[in-house]
Amino acid sequence: MPAEAYILDGYVDEPACLGVPPYISPYIRTVAGALISHGFNVRYLTIDQLRNDPHHISRMDAAGLLVMIAGVTVPGKYLGGTPATLNEIEQVGHMLYGPKKLIGGPIGFGYSPEGGQCAVRQLISGFDALLTGEPAIALDNWLNDCDPAGTLDYTRTDPWSIAGSGIIGQHPDFPYVMCELETARGCPHGVSGGCSFCTEPFYGTPTYRSIEGIAGEVAALHTHGARHFRVGRQPDILAYGAGGGEYPAPRPDLLEELFSSIRAAAPGLKTLHIDNTNPATIAKHEQESREALRAIIRYHTPGDVAAFGMETADPVVVTANNLKALPEEVFGAIRIVNEEGGQRRDGIPELLPGLNFVCGLAGETGKTYALNEEFLVRVRDAGLMVRRVNIRQVMPFEGTPVYTNNTLGKYDRRFRAFKEFVRQNFDLPMLRRVYPIGTVLRDIRIEVSGPLSFGRQLGSYPILVGIPVCLEKRSVIDAVIVDWGMRSVTALPVPVEINSLPAAAIKWLPGVGKKKVASVIARRPFAGLGAYRNIAGSSVLDHLLKF
Repeated sequence: MPAEAYILDGYVDEPACLGVPPYISPYIRTVAGALISHGFNVRYLTIDQLRNDPHHISRMDAAGLLVMIAGVTVPGKYLGGTPATLNEIEQVGHMLYGPKKLIGGPIGFGYSPEGGQCAVRQLISGFDALLTGEPAIALDNWLNDCDPAGTLDYTRTDPWSIAGSGIIGQHPDFPYVMCELETARGCPHGVSGGCSFCTEPFYGTPTYRSIEGIAGEVAALHTHGARHFRVGRQPDILAYGAGGGEYPAPRPDLLEELFSSIRAAAPGLKTLHIDNTNPATIAKHEQESREALRAIIRYHTPGDVAAFGMETADPVVVTANNLKALPEEVFGAIRIVNEEGGQRRDGIPELLPGLNFVCGLAGETGKTYALNEEFLVRVRDAGLMVRRVNIRQVMPFEGTPVYTNNTLGKYDRRFRAFKEFVRQNFDLPMLRRVYPIGTVLRDIRIEVSGPLSFGRQLGSYPILVGIPVCLEKRSVIDAVIVDWGMRSVTALPVPVEINSLPAAAIKWLPGVGKKKVASVIARRPFAGLGAYRNIAGSSVLDHLLKF
């Protein structure tokens, strides 16, 4: 009987309330493949499963090997999956006596519990070895009695990504799991040192994965039931396969081949989204970028988001931190993505920009926040659409310039005021623009059950949906938007069962509100639309009502 190995997943790529829903990283799949290649029977467990059932400790203790993937690279609040804390990581190390224990992933760069604090490199007690660099290669080296350090080599990891693809079936949310696809490692902007806070330049200039390697992994994942994919592990999807230089021009032909190959490899996919996109690439190479965006849109699924690392609207801070794009370039990139991706399919925009602000950088002053606010007001008043704004304080990692040169703690009050300004004056009006009343969101998966249930679609930065009906956790429904919050929408299940809908939900119907709830309930059951209209009047939801 083969020896048993556990993979403990304590890593979440991004705050799920802002980023992806239930998610499995490439690290997990390649580590699984490496273990399988050494003859192990592989078990997979998330840190949330361990929190909910401590009996998993005794099961792991009976295994021959434990590999934990952990670390935080993007601070924030989490929903549906919270990364392992340093205390939890060390508890795991000290509670297990049977297996050899290895740990790898972003934890190698250092650990901080939240943004606004430096990530400190430290020894992780309780583990036998730290897998530095690429975890799967470091693991393979360790299993071959070599130094547990891994230098990226896609010729080694691509076969493991295929061999380990079946691990997704052990994810507690399978098949509703977003499979992150890596296309490259390293950043072209690293030629000049990269952004002051970013760890991507640690990997050097870009190394691109082959289209054949990516498509082979997608085909294997699809065979094992994967239906949701995000092409997210790269600093700029538009630069895939592009030439040298700090801001290479996009290759629309390669992106066409990449995305068409993914589609061909996974004909039954339900989600194909992207993530990071450099606004400077779009600003400096407009025509090539437009063609590249069109190639992506031809093959992706709607509701997609191109995340712009804007960081600041203050040119002084841009210069001081060697950031990618000036505010005017970002504004132009927002406009271009709107023109190419703002059209709607199934009621939602194809592809919109998302904006990331990082606060606490070198050169920041109180004026920086005023410039940030002015920029967002300009975008709003220009009639443009932005899917979401992510605001965080920098988490400095050792080895980056911002580790010793930052303004953390100097403008905390202004930082909080900026966040509140954005929520009130940008997020809310933008949600109204992107998701008008009557928009139907398909395949919302319920993650929190109660009188007010919460769910999301699978995708890049899906909107949080509050539904004033008690729905079963992990059930999947369609819902129609009836109202907005600052970072979420309120929706009702489709079809809208008007004769059985709870009173708490009826008040959200357009034309009803609090004043007509009693009248609607008193006249139920309605025989048809005409009888209902006599009480509530007509609305954009009438075609979704069921009697």
